[in-house]
Amino acid sequence: MGELTDKIKGNVNEAAGKIKQQSSDPETRDEGAAQELKGKGQQLAGKVKGALGDDI
Repeated sequence: MGELTDKIKGNVNEAAGKIKQQSSDPETRDEGAAQELKGKGQQLAGKVKGALGDDI
């Protein structure tokens, strides 16, 4: 279950980050870039859990 949860959270964070990057406020754009990167990391964690199993 951890694999799927990480992938879903990753997709949500990536999408939210992309939306924030469209803002005219530089601080919000930076926050969006960080959130998108976090989402990519969560997706990677989900893929690793899928490859190794949910035991980690």
